[in-house]
Amino acid sequence: MNLNKIKFNKFVTLQRGFDLPVSEMKDGEIPVLGSTGIIGYHNKAKVNPPGVITGRSGTIGVIQYVDKPYWPHNTSLWVKDFKSNHPKFVYFKMKTLNFERFNGGASVPTLNRNNLDNIIVQVPDIPTQERISSILSVYDDLIDTNRQRIQLLEESARLLFREWFVYFRFPGHEKVKIVDGVPEGWGKINFMDIISAIESGGRPKGGAIGDGVPSIGAENVNGIGNYNYSNEKYVPEEYYQKMNKGKVISKDVLLYKDGANIGRTTIVGYGFPHNKCCVNEHVFILRTKNNIQNWLYFFLSQDFIQQAIANLNSNSAQPGISQDKLSSLKIIFPKQGIVRLFDDVAESTVKQIFMLSIQNQKLAQARDLLLPRLMIGTIEV
Repeated sequence: MNLNKIKFNKFVTLQRGFDLPVSEMKDGEIPVLGSTGIIGYHNKAKVNPPGVITGRSGTIGVIQYVDKPYWPHNTSLWVKDFKSNHPKFVYFKMKTLNFERFNGGASVPTLNRNNLDNIIVQVPDIPTQERISSILSVYDDLIDTNRQRIQLLEESARLLFREWFVYFRFPGHEKVKIVDGVPEGWGKINFMDIISAIESGGRPKGGAIGDGVPSIGAENVNGIGNYNYSNEKYVPEEYYQKMNKGKVISKDVLLYKDGANIGRTTIVGYGFPHNKCCVNEHVFILRTKNNIQNWLYFFLSQDFIQQAIANLNSNSAQPGISQDKLSSLKIIFPKQGIVRLFDDVAESTVKQIFMLSIQNQKLAQARDLLLPRLMIGTIEV
């Protein structure tokens, strides 16, 4: 394969994204792309597809591809000019360039696009670019299909939860009286009454490291089946072995306890995201007394509960929720039998989500092993 060596500024032109505070985002379907992915939606696009975006501030090195109109946030850089190169090839090529080494920020990682101008990039002809993109896109297409299946599965479980526990149309509801606005036998309790264990982890002095045991931080507490392996942190094996709290086990529910997105939650299990991992000090592990972890996850995922948890912090100067604050949260708890039934019914859906997520991880690993070999011509196309 013949490769032309050119400077990065002859390969593409990068442009800084556009300011858009969360308070100014209007309801719409236009994705707002930050340094690591979608950070919101808006009713107006700034750029037409195809788009390739990378992080400018906060997180560096995550490369994104978008095939619909979008708004690149000011924390990102977007490709303004592909200079006749195949857009999908540009996306894959940029994934190999290790932009993290050009971090110019002291405390906050920052990428100055001018520092990239003189990078030497090896680029094949357009037909070869198209063939490489086609091969790698097969993996991305499979991953996207699995993501769509995950979304449908999660939505089906959410709808079932709302049907049973918000609209009170659970099995046998026709024979149950409504007393004080809730089914008879349902009662108001403290949230912590259903919790058997709540704990968070930590990190050694000096912070997390580049290898060891994965440590889940708040950035990866973002819904079931979602996990960004590219920004993962680790703690030493020796530190992990000495941890009394914060070790993750299958079906743990994790809660974002302090920072910008208090109340966000996820559930782990069946080896996803890891067979062995822990959480850091910004994440709570929650375990229930009667092993109703599926129910707990979908309960905590309800908008009104997430808002209630966020409100626990409304009068605090320091953003964060404590165990004491969670103890003050009052909830309406159904009869145990209906909760157990939902948990059992949801189990097959939750397991499917984890299996698809693990499959996506393996597909991404296979793609990323193939990527550099295709780019330098080790594998002919």
